[in-house]
Amino acid sequence: LAFFVYHTCQLYLDRKASAEQAAQWRQDQIGSTAKGMGDRIEYEGKTYRRNTYVKAILCMGIDRTGSLEESRVAGQGGQADGIFLIAQDTARDRVKILMIPRDTMTDITLTDLSGNELGKDLQHLNLAYGYGDGEQESCELLTEAVENLLGGVEIDGYVSVNMSAIPVLNDLVGGVTVTIDDPGMEGRDPSLPYGETVTLHGKQAETYVRYRDINVSQSAISRMDRHKTYAKGWMEQARNEQQKDSQFLGKTFDALQEYMVTDLNKDAYLDAGLAAMGTENLFGGDHFFTVPGEGTEGLVYDEFYPDGEAFEEM
Repeated sequence: LAFFVYHTCQLYLDRKASAEQAAQWRQDQIGSTAKGMGDRIEYEGKTYRRNTYVKAILCMGIDRTGSLEESRVAGQGGQADGIFLIAQDTARDRVKILMIPRDTMTDITLTDLSGNELGKDLQHLNLAYGYGDGEQESCELLTEAVENLLGGVEIDGYVSVNMSAIPVLNDLVGGVTVTIDDPGMEGRDPSLPYGETVTLHGKQAETYVRYRDINVSQSAISRMDRHKTYAKGWMEQARNEQQKDSQFLGKTFDALQEYMVTDLNKDAYLDAGLAAMGTENLFGGDHFFTVPGEGTEGLVYDEFYPDGEAFEEM
């Protein structure tokens, strides 16, 4: 009886703390968004104008297999497991990347099974994609949520690819060499033993990128380091291929068409890809960032709350 009473009280306190944290974060967002004025932002008493040479492109990795050309009802189109904002400086042909945790708590648009909007609610960012049709509508819903998260900064375009694209991308560069740093991965694939350095081929790449222990708190955030490691290795291989064949990047995007949804024209996403290839130390230094904040255990799932002040400055 004592254990039951203690456990019930603890659940109540946890629920109350989560509700208070959610309410505070929503209030912080409202305050931050109020400072946004379209292409202008007010920060520490000064007004900054959007640099029109810098284009914002939202890249999404979707936990769904098969073709993305098939429309789905709301809830069946997958979720956004990887969310990256690309800042492409078209004047200098350089890019910067902002990695956004999938469990970021923010206001997203809800819909019913017919796609009718039901209003907004504070939920996990990655779910915004799932309330759409698995195609353009899903991308637009996630784009809207990220724009609001950023205080009204306008996103110029989006590119989404699903997990079926991972083996394709991996094998186009001849495989990516990594060191297995998660002891649980070999339980999913015995060819990926802990501590070994292996060159990933085919489905191995998908296992490496997607694996996480759902019983470990904040495993989605720790997996982001693996995303970064893999992306760095892939980019190094891709640069070598591009030097040998100037059409390599174009062929890569052609191979992804079945698994990709974008509102950018071919010239635009090729230009962004070439700018990324031309950026030295893309996944380190002053080019790669992660949303600052704190991960907590929610009542059911992990939650991530950005640090309002640090995020606004970034």
